Amino acid sequence: MVFAAFTSALVVRRGLSDDWASMAKPPILWLNTAILLASSFMLEMARRSIRAGARSRFNVWWTAGTALGLLFLGGQTLAWIQLKDAGVFVSTNPSSSFFYVLTFAHAFHLLGGVAALVYVDVQALRLRLGPAKRTAIDISAIFWHFLDAIWVYLMVLFYVWG
Repeated sequence: MVFAAFTSALVVRRGLSDDWASMAKPPILWLNTAILLASSFMLEMARRSIRAGARSRFNVWWTAGTALGLLFLGGQTLAWIQLKDAGVFVSTNPSSSFFYVLTFAHAFHLLGGVAALVYVDVQALRLRLGPAKRTAIDISAIFWHFLDAIWVYLMVLFYVWG
């Protein structure tokens, strides 16, 4: 609902303003997108591995997916630094304001997702994955896939409307 509300605000603000200026987006956003999608792929491979009873493959895939999630957050931080260095701030124009608000909101959700991924990873590495923990695996992965979909949506929003 947060992203729907911000999207609605962006569309209304853009439509009612004469001061909207699209901002240049850092090219690292495309690399970040690939990293996030690769992370989801690895988590899905981990889920398939655990269903097949391949615990060691699960550990490798899940750990790699978690590491890529952390790498995405680092890439987002780099994108914000690049924007700051280019003189693009929250207050620069409405477009940059919405970019920062939406990407910070996404990153905040990703922090929760990474925490869940790390929790599952630690439990898996400590060999504490019983049936109840498999629910944690599925919920964490599904939430992560949802965050991927939100990110792809935001990329379309930024490049089409932003």
